[in-house]
Amino acid sequence: MYLEIVSPEATLFKGEVISVAVPGVNGEFEMLKDHAPIVSLLKEGNVKISGNITLDEEVESKFTKSDKGFWLPITSGTLEMKDNKVIVLAD
Repeated sequence: MYLEIVSPEATLFKGEVISVAVPGVNGEFEMLKDHAPIVSLLKEGNVKISGNITLDEEVESKFTKSDKGFWLPITSGTLEMKDNKVIVLAD
């Protein structure tokens, strides 16, 4: 599944991932390959991504590495998943 995380300042991540967990306004949820299409508002929390991930040096400091992947703290945002492509517009 392809993930793109975009902030007002820059594109923070683009690449293939295994899963993405996000802080939806109705609770945290996770998406895997072939997830049903969805659009959701996001609240303050962490976008958690797992897979064989390589971050660009200029944005690496925004992410926290964990034993299960990387976390990106956000204050709010919007998510769209369709056809195995996830786009997160994050603040």
